[in-house]
Amino acid sequence: MKIYADRFPTALRQLLTDLLVVVWVYAAIRFARWLHDLVEKLAVPGQKLEGAGGGLADNLADAGGKVGRVPLVGDELTAPFTRAADAARAMAEAGRDQQELVGQLALALTVAVLVFPLGLVLFGWLPLRVRWMRRAGAAKAMSAAPAGRDLLALRALAGQPLSKLQRIAPDVAEAWRRGDDATVDALAALELRGLGLRTGR
Repeated sequence: MKIYADRFPTALRQLLTDLLVVVWVYAAIRFARWLHDLVEKLAVPGQKLEGAGGGLADNLADAGGKVGRVPLVGDELTAPFTRAADAARAMAEAGRDQQELVGQLALALTVAVLVFPLGLVLFGWLPLRVRWMRRAGAAKAMSAAPAGRDLLALRALAGQPLSKLQRIAPDVAEAWRRGDDATVDALAALELRGLGLRTGR
């Protein structure tokens, strides 16, 4: 299987296209990571809320425990501290929920940003590139086979522009049917050139 063409203009175009695809994918991934990090910064208030709520709940629970040791009225004095500690725990839980929501949002945006550029590469550029490699590899192998030039000539007759075919011979189809060696060779070379390949390599 050939990766690049033999002829300079086609090979240069393929190389530049491949480099552009690499840059495109790299830029898309970098942008997606930057967006992910940017959105993740929205979780900072949630982290602070969780830390403050957790610390406040621990302090209130500790104070309630100490107040609870007061004889006779300890249980009554503990109740407000317990309720306040529960409220602080709810605040910490809200902070955790906010962080989780921001994390999910960051992931969803990252995936959404990557779908289009990577989709273009996977379903646009890659199939065309693989198709050319298969066609070029088959054509190169065919050109080395004894009957390969006849098949290449037939492909040229079926797929090449009429203006190029007429340059080979005024009645190129008739010359091909007669098996004219010069016409068959010219048609096979035309098909190889169309793929960016050289004959005799």
